[in-house]
Amino acid sequence: MGRGKVELKRIENSSSRQVTFSKRRTGLLKKAFELSILCDAEVALLIFSSTGKSYQFASHEMDRTIAKYRNEVGLPDTTNRGCRTMEFWRTEIHELKRSADDLEAQLRHLSGEDLSKLSMRELKQLERQLRTGIERVRSKKQRALQEENNSLEKRLRELQDDDQNVSFLSFGGTSCS
Repeated sequence: MGRGKVELKRIENSSSRQVTFSKRRTGLLKKAFELSILCDAEVALLIFSSTGKSYQFASHEMDRTIAKYRNEVGLPDTTNRGCRTMEFWRTEIHELKRSADDLEAQLRHLSGEDLSKLSMRELKQLERQLRTGIERVRSKKQRALQEENNSLEKRLRELQDDDQNVSFLSFGGTSCS
């Protein structure tokens, strides 16, 4: 009697999912090893868990197998560490320049410049953003004015109390405090 067919869907229970991952990972690594021995195949297997932990098997050197794969499918060879680093930084610089240009354009739009380049939809969105910004500024200004007013009223009461105490003392009263 064989096992029933397992429905392939995500296992919701995290502990069951972890147990299944561990068992199936072990089985997959075993199969990769067996394939490399029985068939004299060059096998490289990488597994990343949902937590980001990596597991690997390579019948030969992993980097060499990956370089062979990249060459086979026509991807540039990036086994050279310096080349990978240069590619990474070029991409990073390009992305940062693009991001800075986008932010500068957005700032110009918010200050009312270069509006002719915007579509009607973008203009409406910009108008909503400006209205929201104005509401926030007004609200912040109201709070600041209210706090300043409260502070001045408190200071006025203190001065009035001090003035009454001075008046009381100057008319011959005695203070018990």
